[in-house]
Amino acid sequence: MEFSHFSVMLQECMEGLAIRPDGIYVDGTAGGAGHSREIARRLTTGKLYALDQDPDAVAVASERLSPYDTATVVQTNFSRMREALTPYGVTGVDGVLLDLGVSSHQLDCAERGFSYHQDAPLDMRMSQQGFSAKELVNTYSVDQLTAILRDYGEERFAYRIACRIAKEREQKPIETTLELADIICRAVPAAARRDKNPCKRSFQAIRIAVNGELQALEDGLSEAFSFLRPGGRLVVLTFHSLEDRMVKQMFASWCKGCICPPDFPQCVCGRTPQAKLICRKPITASAEELAQNNRSHSAKLRILEKL
Repeated sequence: MEFSHFSVMLQECMEGLAIRPDGIYVDGTAGGAGHSREIARRLTTGKLYALDQDPDAVAVASERLSPYDTATVVQTNFSRMREALTPYGVTGVDGVLLDLGVSSHQLDCAERGFSYHQDAPLDMRMSQQGFSAKELVNTYSVDQLTAILRDYGEERFAYRIACRIAKEREQKPIETTLELADIICRAVPAAARRDKNPCKRSFQAIRIAVNGELQALEDGLSEAFSFLRPGGRLVVLTFHSLEDRMVKQMFASWCKGCICPPDFPQCVCGRTPQAKLICRKPITASAEELAQNNRSHSAKLRILEKL
């Protein structure tokens, strides 16, 4: 199986995890195993659990991590890491890495239906199971489609696109990526089409809805943080503003101490910070990496340490 993969901010992620040779680590989004291999190489008596919900990624990661006795690959969504790792006797970990969003392989593999550049059945399911983009596009109401495009894609022409989708599917079901892309292009004003491809936001929004990505991220962050031992690191790579905003807010909540009103003479809530930020602002890719990998342009890396 051809599975091209460029690990975004690889060195920065490894430094962020502060890997100990005897530690236990989770790569919650193994993908092509680029980050996973670097973690495994740094372990001696430690253990790496590489998770992914995509069967293609699991097969590739299993092959690429086979030389490392320290690595185990598990097919699951990272939001269920505790449930998935309990059978292995794991009760706590020293670091969790989450490289979010769609992988290069998923975009490049036309038949997966993620790309608006190649014609393929509308799918977009990362796990290759359950509700597909085709079902969403052809069954959701105009109001539901509008909310998805607006909330998950930050699309200002969400209502116009939703109405056009509803009108087109009255004639025949919308079945392929290029059919949907053409509908989106015809729905937005000409000026918007000149700025950049108008499909990007809508395809992102539909993909997020199909895979329940934001709920999985919220659950996964909580799961990962609760799983960390004191001193453990949570390292998260995001690729769009919705992900980054959630990570930033949840990190801030764990780092916050006293929540008493400012006019109280002394603290009565007794709340203390549960974690500390390793970097106050997100880390972005170096100029060298940006020149090599276009996907790095939108990447933001945030790092947290549990107290």
